[in-house]
Amino acid sequence: MTRYKAIVSYDGSAFSGFQRQPHARSVQEEIEKTLKRLNSDQEVTIYGAGRTDAGVHAYGQVIHFDLPQLRDVEKLRFGLDTQCPEDIDIVKVEVVDEQFHARYNKHSKTYEFLVDSGRPKNPMMRHYATAYPYPLDLALMQEAIQDLIGTHDFTGFTASGTSVENKVRTITEASVRQGDSPQFFIFTFKGNGFLYKQVRNMVGTLLKIGNARMPVSQIKTVLTSKNRDLAGPTAAPEGLYLKEISYEE
Repeated sequence: MTRYKAIVSYDGSAFSGFQRQPHARSVQEEIEKTLKRLNSDQEVTIYGAGRTDAGVHAYGQVIHFDLPQLRDVEKLRFGLDTQCPEDIDIVKVEVVDEQFHARYNKHSKTYEFLVDSGRPKNPMMRHYATAYPYPLDLALMQEAIQDLIGTHDFTGFTASGTSVENKVRTITEASVRQGDSPQFFIFTFKGNGFLYKQVRNMVGTLLKIGNARMPVSQIKTVLTSKNRDLAGPTAAPEGLYLKEISYEE
């Protein structure tokens, strides 16, 4: 067997998420169906670096899979790219050591979150930015977001019902800026892992702070109290993008 690593981008609008699930369209299922056709109708399982929820997009999701023979990686990439649905793009394919695992090899993830604060909102961006048609103070959000950097227990920013026991994660970079059009705000987070809906909950809190409905100190309050009820609402998924996954050598 030869192990392949691939970088995949996709428009999450019409997917129920990355992971295969019954009676729903998933990124995993679509890529596996294509690999099956390219593998003489033999089943192929792919493994992703992480899951994305329904409506969430990716520029740089990483997967790995095994095929019974060594192939030209560009021909394989081209075959996958042209035979996958149009809302999936295979950016790169490479051969890796058979011990490589997209999920379990140590890595960091970078997420971006796009918010449309325009009034009225831009209907062309309804699947690609989360609408928040209220005034936002960039300086307040830039001050507050710094409190997320570092190693913290993110229980207060985790969706209820998660089965993960250890909620300590490290965020190495966190920033927010306006886009080329001032109605758009771009939040960026880089870390060693993120809990279920953590990014969306952090953004929801930062938007409340930017709208002066929560104090700048609210991030610290949520981290200290570990109380989800003190954080802002969960931001809608349309603005979330898995931008990049970086593996340690």
